[in-house]
Amino acid sequence: MFSMRALLVGVGLFLAFAKGQKEDDGNFCAKVSGAWSIMKEKIESLKSESEAVAQLTTKLQVLDSRMDDLEAKGRCVVAGFHRTRWSRERTTETMSKGGGGGTAVTIPPHTGGVPHTGTYNLSEVLHKSNLFYEAQRSGDLPDNNRVPWRHDSALGDKGNNGEDLTGGWYDAGDYVKFGLPMAYSVTMLSWGLVEYRDAYQAAGELAYGLDCIKWPLDYFIKAHVDKNKFYGQVGDGAADHSFWGRPEDMNMARPAFLLDESHGGTEVAAETAAAMAAASIVFRPTDPTYADTLLTHARRLYDFGYNYQKTYIDSIPKAANFYKSFGGFKDELAWGAMWLHKATGEQAYLDKAEEFLNTKVAWALSWGNKNVGAQLLYYMATNNAQYKAAVEGFLNAWFPGGNVPKTPKGLAFRNEWGSLRYAANSAFVALVAADKGIHVSKGRAFAKTQLEYMLGSTGRSFVVGFGTNPPVQPHHRAASCSADPSVPCSMSDKDKAGPNPNILYGALVGGPKNINDEYTDVRSDYKANEVAVDYNAGFQSATAGTTGKNSFCLLFCLFCLSM
Repeated sequence: MFSMRALLVGVGLFLAFAKGQKEDDGNFCAKVSGAWSIMKEKIESLKSESEAVAQLTTKLQVLDSRMDDLEAKGRCVVAGFHRTRWSRERTTETMSKGGGGGTAVTIPPHTGGVPHTGTYNLSEVLHKSNLFYEAQRSGDLPDNNRVPWRHDSALGDKGNNGEDLTGGWYDAGDYVKFGLPMAYSVTMLSWGLVEYRDAYQAAGELAYGLDCIKWPLDYFIKAHVDKNKFYGQVGDGAADHSFWGRPEDMNMARPAFLLDESHGGTEVAAETAAAMAAASIVFRPTDPTYADTLLTHARRLYDFGYNYQKTYIDSIPKAANFYKSFGGFKDELAWGAMWLHKATGEQAYLDKAEEFLNTKVAWALSWGNKNVGAQLLYYMATNNAQYKAAVEGFLNAWFPGGNVPKTPKGLAFRNEWGSLRYAANSAFVALVAADKGIHVSKGRAFAKTQLEYMLGSTGRSFVVGFGTNPPVQPHHRAASCSADPSVPCSMSDKDKAGPNPNILYGALVGGPKNINDEYTDVRSDYKANEVAVDYNAGFQSATAGTTGKNSFCLLFCLFCLSM
């Protein structure tokens, strides 16, 4: 049971830690932020112990002074955290449930004329983003399905020899299971869980986060039917797009496309290896047997992609209209090798990564270009200055004043198709890089402005079911159909007026389609209003990175609460 003595001891330890910090330590404010709310809440609950409260108030004022010094020097830039001095404010932070509970954080106002963002419950964002991925599930849904308008679907998905290929995620507002973006999404979500596991835990979303990535991982295990055989896609994009209805009502043919020694697919094989290697790190603390299974598949899939180097578009030509790998497969081979190195520590994978890495400044991080991700991982493993410079060059391009255009309201705008996805991915890179000492203040400030934009700083949210004026017509077939399965759904539902009958909680829509922040919430606009599993991946991981800068605060708070 919590006691005042325990709290005083905890604050004493915290102050001892803080005293030793250098004044240029950009992580200090992040370390304070997680403990701040709990300390204030506990004081409020123990008002009657006036002498102890007075002692603790004095200690908190010491922290205030320390943080004032950092703020004056521009060092106290923490995305998602706004401090109110204890001497001026004696109220507890708002606590709210978000699929397990979490602290509502107040984000400071923008500069440059962008409206004040108000309060965003980032635990709620994580909660709802996990729900979005549950809405994308294909196959035999579990008994604990939390999306009431989704049911079992595509139970007939099979390989050429009858292999069970049920499961996985539907790609976007349609029902093809595209291997490349699905695997990339798992890699990005896993990276977020590797770096910011404490944030998921603090938000009460760790179990859901693990469950989220396990659904497609189990599908990848099924699809890897032999050492050098992997099903890279299920469904035909053209046939799929001619259907508008529920996935439960699909009756078109759903062909499966096998990659093997005669029909190579290096991008898909290496990306899936990256996903499974990254996820093996995530599952290692709680399920080492499953982690070992993932790692075994990752090794074999990487070897397959490495030994039979061929673009997957040659083997699955119909995928070219949707996910053509314009940059080739070297980035996937470097990225996959780096994740295997991170999962195993084996020098051989670092050597393989070096075969394919380059120090060019990347255009973006996306399902089709993982160069900056591989560069950052390589720098993290080796401290190589050339790769640090490549990451810095990437971030400088995205930061204010860089060559990536900025909209009047602050969005870093790279491309009209899913513009928010690119900004979210870059925000995540900035957060991870900042944690490794690269552009610490600038990186976190940039990530903050981009996430604020998505969550509502312009007066509207771009996340379905979250915040002020969120999208109500995302381009998503299942969400547009009546929740009553007896009511037919057809192409007429695509163009009907009004909100979707089903709320696709947590989905990040494509976003503004030009440099002028132009966006219309209309279902037929698939560039601006479609959703996709890769759109949410970097966004969810960046959200986790914003809520949990490092584990010190969590450990401190747990210490206090356990006494």
